[in-house]
Amino acid sequence: MTKYSRTNKIKFQFFALMLGLFIFGCESNDPQKEDTPELITKATLTFTPEGGGAIVKVTASDPDGEGVQDITVDGAINLASGVTYTLKLSLINELAEVSSPEYDITEEVKEEGGEHMFFYAWTDGIFSDPTGDGNIDNRDGLVNYQDEDAGGLPIGITTKWTAGAASSGTFRIVLKHQPELKTTTSSVDTGETDLDIEFEIIVN
Repeated sequence: MTKYSRTNKIKFQFFALMLGLFIFGCESNDPQKEDTPELITKATLTFTPEGGGAIVKVTASDPDGEGVQDITVDGAINLASGVTYTLKLSLINELAEVSSPEYDITEEVKEEGGEHMFFYAWTDGIFSDPTGDGNIDNRDGLVNYQDEDAGGLPIGITTKWTAGAASSGTFRIVLKHQPELKTTTSSVDTGETDLDIEFEIIVN
């Protein structure tokens, strides 16, 4: 082998080594996870009265997710005056396979509770407990959260409500995605919005 060939061989080996190190370095710096909003096509609200009675269930649907169709609700929330209800939320992504982890968004929000929080707003007086009009316009507004994340902050999949005197108004729910942002003072203006729905509410 000539001196010229040996020199070229060494240069080629050095180039291959540097190329391998460059590719490995790029792969090791790839992001591990993207904190993107959840895709929700259907939200179901189930109000279960304490002590028995008729369960109230309503849904909001957005079949094409981020497509052109607007989110729609299937009717008003009808509650009985003076009755205390436990509200549980169910969120699904119907564009994913049922067996896929991307289908059951409720479970995903629960598992990532430290990154999510539901905020609520309603017409003042609709409920006797909690009082006020919610915590969308004011983070300190009262909401009877029944669940919390590992840090002791509310999530809001499960809440409790006592209907007030006969009246009507609106009931709004906003789910915020707040990775590394959720605190005791983080508000509806913090993070990305995963869900924003509003129903008419009637107390009889």
